[in-house]
Amino acid sequence: MDIRELPGNDAWDYGISLDKHVLYSVPVGENAQGYMQFDTTRTAIGEAVFQLKYRDDYDLVDFLAESVAQAIQNVPVDVVLPMPASRQRTRQPVHAVAERVAQLLELEYCDQTLIKHSSTVAMKDLATYEERCAALQGCFVTHDKLHPCNILLLDDLFDTGASLEAACTALRGYASIRSIAVVTLTRRH
Repeated sequence: MDIRELPGNDAWDYGISLDKHVLYSVPVGENAQGYMQFDTTRTAIGEAVFQLKYRDDYDLVDFLAESVAQAIQNVPVDVVLPMPASRQRTRQPVHAVAERVAQLLELEYCDQTLIKHSSTVAMKDLATYEERCAALQGCFVTHDKLHPCNILLLDDLFDTGASLEAACTALRGYASIRSIAVVTLTRRH
């Protein structure tokens, strides 16, 4: 793992990414449908995230959760929250990892505290940080009353930070939240 601090942001108190997602990707030609194909080399964490999200390999949840637990050993956390998913799936990969982190660290897990409106645009379709911030304005809502606590917000990929910033801003509406730690499994750069 190549743990890095997330770029400075006042929305969270502590933020890290466990590793890069992709080491390199080389185009190898188009498939039968005319789409460019790539030979992609990912980090161990990046490959695990890819296999979990796009190949439904839920056997990797333990590896990812143990990696998070190891990385935040000295961070004060009481409640683990998954970043709400942008795409609806029968089973949400980030939720599975966040729930397992909570189990490993014997912490509370809440998947209904932070909710994302389904009407938001896919972030990958927006080119700039500013466009992402505008699209995310007011898209997160909070539910459930939390006792005074330190939050761990878990996400799969850090790109610009716009989604995490919007989520943390919504969470800051709770007077009972003492601190917010953000952990992303991977980062784009």
